[in-house]
Amino acid sequence: MTDSLARHDDYDGPPFDESTIARDPFTQLRGWLADAEAAGLPDPNAMVLGTVDSDGAPSSRTVLLKGLAGPDGPALEFVTNGLSRKGRALALEPRVSLLFPWYALRRQVIVDGVAHPAPPELSDGYWATRPRGSQIGGWASRQSQPAADRAELERAVADAERRFAGVDAVPRPPHWGAWLVVPRSVEFWQGRPSRLHDRLVFERDLPDAVHASAGEWRLLRRQP
Repeated sequence: MTDSLARHDDYDGPPFDESTIARDPFTQLRGWLADAEAAGLPDPNAMVLGTVDSDGAPSSRTVLLKGLAGPDGPALEFVTNGLSRKGRALALEPRVSLLFPWYALRRQVIVDGVAHPAPPELSDGYWATRPRGSQIGGWASRQSQPAADRAELERAVADAERRFAGVDAVPRPPHWGAWLVVPRSVEFWQGRPSRLHDRLVFERDLPDAVHASAGEWRLLRRQP
């Protein structure tokens, strides 16, 4: 084992307890997102999305949080190509995990919830904010599919550029869109000395029909 793997740094995070946490997870998450941005962390809105495919195989990848306000109430929003590995997994199994890894702050947030497609108008709004190059890439890339080489992708980009030459507003591909994750639980983890970390968790029950406003939040503490 190398020295870097054997090291055991002690965490010196501040106390984080029931008296200081916000009354609901979305307020607390907004506060920690603001702290991560103020600290100058790169991509403070980056989160690891975990899904399970039709064979029960898990996979993880990083996506960007786009918002916390779904049309039916608070939800975590991200966008993706529906033909990608994660898009296909989401269509089959909507239960997901999200992780915000703010290592420099000795913090992480873990969300377990249910994902469902956002309304088309929300996806259209996100698409309109993307740079044109990213929009062209959204049409060109067959995300997660094999490619012979980089040249194959570049040819697809050139084809898409020709297709939309002279078009002011590139339309949104039918397979590209936003997803909303409605949490069942949200854990706030603060690193503390001697590995006696603070773990405060909001939990609630959700009905089969997903509504972000359903269920009352319960706060509990988990042992480190």
